[in-house]
Amino acid sequence: MAFSDYKNVSQVQKEFAIKYEEENFIITQDIAPPPAFLNEFKFNVETIDVYTSEASRAEGIIFPILREVYKNYHEKFSFWIQKPVIYNDKLSGTPDYLIATKSALGKTVLEAPLVMVAEAKKNDFEQGWGECLAELVAAQKINGDAGFAVQGIVTDGKLWEFGKLAGNTFVKNIEGFTVDHLARLFGVLNFVFQSVGKLSH
Repeated sequence: MAFSDYKNVSQVQKEFAIKYEEENFIITQDIAPPPAFLNEFKFNVETIDVYTSEASRAEGIIFPILREVYKNYHEKFSFWIQKPVIYNDKLSGTPDYLIATKSALGKTVLEAPLVMVAEAKKNDFEQGWGECLAELVAAQKINGDAGFAVQGIVTDGKLWEFGKLAGNTFVKNIEGFTVDHLARLFGVLNFVFQSVGKLSH
């Protein structure tokens, strides 16, 4: 069963006996994006219809933001785009993006997945979280450490939502964040990277 076959969180909960909680676990602190990034991002938004399709949101909004934050962590983590992940028949597929521990063998080898990112196709966050949670379950099992918290992000480009899976409990952050406040969003994404950095082996 592919990750995209899971249509909502409750479906994944029932399949893998996962508890659901909500709380604001994200610690927010504004971090101003570099001026060069802001100029490029502003150009994209003002001159390209970046919200017209899934591909345009992915390439014009989501990827540039993730890549810019990742730059500060590239020595510790690897950043994957559309990298197939297979645990078993029930947990396999191709996450839109994922962050993993960096392999000593180089950028072509996938190590422990830490952050799974799913685009909310057609702005459907319910299905986006079903897909993302299935990816988090797979990541947790691949890592072989149930206490090792893996982080999830679901976004349609404008709105970014966050969650984490530790043990058999999925916690969804109550507050979402938008590209209208880029400094806040950059701060949140940095918090996510730092969180998995503290927990990575």
